[in-house]
Amino acid sequence: MAKGLLGKKIGMTQIFDENEDMIPVTVIEAGPCVVTNKRTKEKDGYQAVQLGFEDIKERKLSKPELGQFNKHGVKPKRYLVEFRDFNDQLEIGDELEVDVFKEGDLIKVQGISKGKGFSGNIQRWNQHSGPKTHGSHFKRAPGSIGAVDASRVFKGQKMPGRMGHEKTTIQNLEVMKIDPDRKVILVKGSVPGPKKSILTLIGLEK
Repeated sequence: MAKGLLGKKIGMTQIFDENEDMIPVTVIEAGPCVVTNKRTKEKDGYQAVQLGFEDIKERKLSKPELGQFNKHGVKPKRYLVEFRDFNDQLEIGDELEVDVFKEGDLIKVQGISKGKGFSGNIQRWNQHSGPKTHGSHFKRAPGSIGAVDASRVFKGQKMPGRMGHEKTTIQNLEVMKIDPDRKVILVKGSVPGPKKSILTLIGLEK
């Protein structure tokens, strides 16, 4: 069965292994997460567990949102994410800590990547620049964007526009260290998003 947590990106640092090789790691404050709801195949058509992370004041929620928490008798949470094929032995109100993972586990991390703002084709799509001399007006401008015969621009054409700030997943990141007292997990390499952004950690089968 799958296992996972919600967490908040703290930043990056480095650790050293037994061979004194430097390893860059991302520090993530993971959990505690509370089971706020469950989905069953009989009622919903699929099996999943909804986890909540980070407390929120009741006055900041609408009545329908607050009613869902009161219905199951759990404290309101700011962030909610469903995990499919999760441990069906969990009950509403159960709390998951960072120790659901252990050192050496492989996980995938999902988050919202950093927003880069409006970007041109060269930065956004890694396209080549045009001639830079002899009076060229296309040093960084896009080239042809449509076929002559179709007389239109096809959907999905790579154009300048907003870059970043989209859901991104990085696979096969190794858990290097876990600190249950500080509720912190160290993951090898970088993860999507700026500091303080919310991340979804999902365990992978080796």
